[in-house]
Amino acid sequence: MVAVSQSMRQGLNDNPVQLLQSAGIVFWDFDGVIKDSVEVKSDAFERLFMNFGRSVSGQVRRHHEANGGMSRFDKMPIYLAWAGEPITPEKIHEYCSRFSENVQQAVIDAPWVPGVREYLLKKYTTQRFVLVTATPHKEMEYILAALALTHCFQEIHGAPAKKAEAIGEVLARWQISASQALMVGDSDSDCNAAQANQVAFLLRSTPLNQSLQKRHVGPRFEELDHE
Repeated sequence: MVAVSQSMRQGLNDNPVQLLQSAGIVFWDFDGVIKDSVEVKSDAFERLFMNFGRSVSGQVRRHHEANGGMSRFDKMPIYLAWAGEPITPEKIHEYCSRFSENVQQAVIDAPWVPGVREYLLKKYTTQRFVLVTATPHKEMEYILAALALTHCFQEIHGAPAKKAEAIGEVLARWQISASQALMVGDSDSDCNAAQANQVAFLLRSTPLNQSLQKRHVGPRFEELDHE
């Protein structure tokens, strides 16, 4: 693999497809990057806490949308506290299970981010793709199988694994320089995971990450046009 220098990356900033193609290994987030499924999960979180009143359910929705890359295992204790529910391992497991039952098929049915599926299917034989997501690992495996995308990824890292740790571990184990890598994401946690490993970051811009868009000076895309 040929390492991509920082100056070369800066020259590719206006063309996200060229930046993608220049990477020897690409780390992908899922929700908001491969499937437009962030709002689907927002709806599911809001419904899950609707019985506690619109004030609580609305607060839950806003927090989820502001923390898209945060695991539900970390979010649920916060939401249970807002709802006045006991924060016990049993209660957290109950609510995480209910959330999973409500959201799994909805994610499968959610719209594709335009162009990303086509890129994955076209390039997985010539590039290394690794999925790093806050979705629980087993659930992510089920979703990818249902979408016939499992074969596109050499590895899948879901919760409880942390994104930054997963990226660092993969780079070290495969002996790949950070200069050869790229992280594609849509949240602060994705950007932070890339920065923690000195990996370039490609932002997928959405209506829910406008604050990150204002801070991020690097490359971005809404649709991946690679024809």
